[in-house]
Amino acid sequence: MKWIKTLVSYVLIFAIIYTVVNYWRAPTSVPLSQVSTLETSTKLGISPAVLQQSHRSPVLIYFWATWCGVCSITSGNVQAISQTYPVQTIAIQSGTADEVHQFMKNHGYDFAVAHDMDGRIFDAWQGQVTPSFIIIKDRQVVQRFTGITPLWSLHARLWWAMI
Repeated sequence: MKWIKTLVSYVLIFAIIYTVVNYWRAPTSVPLSQVSTLETSTKLGISPAVLQQSHRSPVLIYFWATWCGVCSITSGNVQAISQTYPVQTIAIQSGTADEVHQFMKNHGYDFAVAHDMDGRIFDAWQGQVTPSFIIIKDRQVVQRFTGITPLWSLHARLWWAMI
């Protein structure tokens, strides 16, 4: 019985540390308040249509890179979630548009992608690590997180943003 108490204590400590580190590493400055024209929103890497959808459903914004090892795990989950929820991804410093599209084709990804060749979009969002995720609902950021994210967690987070 004592081992159960120890296990629960370790899990709780891990969850607290994970949450604090995740919150610290996630993008902090979200420039949605600056979005007033189609031109501005394009510069932010988010299509105007995606922002419009955020009034009906939460939208997942996913910052990733072709060279990111963790992204190779999470991108499959993003592909799966894109069949249910609106998703906008931003490929950070991953080469030309043709190179990114070829990478996506080779991996079976067809989610929407904006190209951030020089990292300016990611910098505008003050992102620190890839992958980074942001959930927007009604043009407001409701969640932000980083790292390996299982499919069930993406579903739960997007469901939670809906209620």
